[in-house]
Amino acid sequence: MNHLPDNMGLRVGQASIAGVKPVNEDAIGIRIPSGGMAVSKGAAAVIADGVSAAEAGKEASETCVHSVLNDYFSTPDSWSVRKSVQQVLAALNRWLYAQGSHFAQAERGYVSTLSVAIFKSHTAYLFHVGDTRIYRYRDGVLEPLTRDHATRISESQTYLTRAMGLDVRLEIDCSTVDLCVGDVFFLSSDGLHDVLSDVEISAVLQQGGDEGVMCQSLVNQALQAGSTDNISCQLVRIDQLPAEHADDFYRKLTELPFPPPLKAGLSVDGYRVLREIHASARSQLYVVEDETDGKRYCMKTPSANFDDDPAYIERFIMEGWIGRRVHNAHVAKVIEPSRPRTFLYYLTEYVNGPTLEQWMRENPRASLDQVIYITDQIAQGLRALHRREILHQDIKPANIMLTRDGEAKIVDFGSCHVAGAAEIVTPFQRDVALGTVTYSAPEYTLRLPGTPASDVFSLAVMAYQMLTGQLPFDGKLEQCRHREQYLALRYTPSYEINPLVPVWMDGPIRRCLRLDPAARYQEVSEFIYDMTHPNPKYHRPFQRAHIDKDPLMFWKRCVVILLLVQCALVVALLHDT
Repeated sequence: MNHLPDNMGLRVGQASIAGVKPVNEDAIGIRIPSGGMAVSKGAAAVIADGVSAAEAGKEASETCVHSVLNDYFSTPDSWSVRKSVQQVLAALNRWLYAQGSHFAQAERGYVSTLSVAIFKSHTAYLFHVGDTRIYRYRDGVLEPLTRDHATRISESQTYLTRAMGLDVRLEIDCSTVDLCVGDVFFLSSDGLHDVLSDVEISAVLQQGGDEGVMCQSLVNQALQAGSTDNISCQLVRIDQLPAEHADDFYRKLTELPFPPPLKAGLSVDGYRVLREIHASARSQLYVVEDETDGKRYCMKTPSANFDDDPAYIERFIMEGWIGRRVHNAHVAKVIEPSRPRTFLYYLTEYVNGPTLEQWMRENPRASLDQVIYITDQIAQGLRALHRREILHQDIKPANIMLTRDGEAKIVDFGSCHVAGAAEIVTPFQRDVALGTVTYSAPEYTLRLPGTPASDVFSLAVMAYQMLTGQLPFDGKLEQCRHREQYLALRYTPSYEINPLVPVWMDGPIRRCLRLDPAARYQEVSEFIYDMTHPNPKYHRPFQRAHIDKDPLMFWKRCVVILLLVQCALVVALLHDT
């Protein structure tokens, strides 16, 4: 995401003392990366307070801070902040709990409170467990953003109800707040906020000045006010937010110009064009050969129709960015050029074979083994994308390439949704590139958020088409624009079209094609498992309603039943008279 500005400006301060205690069991830390890491992951501030009753409280708090600041920034940069932090904290909690299990009582082992603030783009992401706190000071008002997970036993003693390492199950408070220039985020341990009121803290923040000096002043005040605990705090002041000016953003996007129109024989940065594979209103695709070693690649170039459209340019840049981060045999590799680029394009591996669309035309009703083999390989590619919180959103036969050995590879990342990138604010409306309606899940047409189950829907459409030579729902998916139209669709089981399809194999496909995403498989691996392992619940044939089987006979029966009911009513009336 190097095209995104990384000009967030932060000023920070810290202070931590043992106070009247012999050992300081608090731990604090701030990490502000630069470059691409600052864009994709943001900055982090962490505070932890080792539980005094625990024998390894100090070790627990230090481990919490070090692990978050190291492991969070090691998670894939395509992941959202929430997934990244939750994965890190879940693993950390299991480790702390396992270490604590060596003590006679687990709650007396590695136990610590923890509060984390991630500052990314224009949002602060907060994660909290225990009784450390995060505040926001804005326009003279100090606002607590977390709540204590503690129960007061007496005037001088509280009992933690939640903490890191306290239980194998971890429940974390997660929230987000918007960022404004001038905001001050204040993180503190209970040794400070239990003895200083919000008014006293606000008074110091209102004075302004050096953040480190303010933190030390607050720590000293807490000590003088009679704090009997370790005392720690941190300040993070927002001086500047990234991508505030559209001109700066556009300048960053257009550092590389669009290449000129290409044709066979022309060279770009040492890559000679052999032939054009595909051209559309949005892009061009060429087979090129490296003039130094003769290796062949595919080169994708942007369409000159969009050379002044920042949303389009950003999406094109993201295509190459996505491809360089997903490493799987069934996802086309994006190749890093061996020489500096002078134009905007990206290279992928050259797959010398047909698209799945072409293959299906030549194999209108493939064998079960072929369908399962191809579907499983596409599923493996999708699983690699989903693990990085990337939705492809345009799975269709034209975007699946088959090698000469019959291996399937997913291509074209132009419609992908990247969770981590979606969190970054831009000064323009992002380009939303929806997939092909014929293969797209209903939620995309209905303008609802996509999920991994949306890609599973598209995969099931292709599996149905390979098995039957037809599209599901009699090919009427592309005609639907409203929910009512989707509800009116009628599913014809694949085994009714192709008798060689086992009844149990149709069941998983039918489940994937449900209107409600929650009713489908949520993981592509679940779909593939049921496609290859007979599930007893799918052994019975799909029973359609009588109206679907024979509408004329259904209405004839209805008329007969109504006549019988009317005759019965007439007889009853005559009997009463």
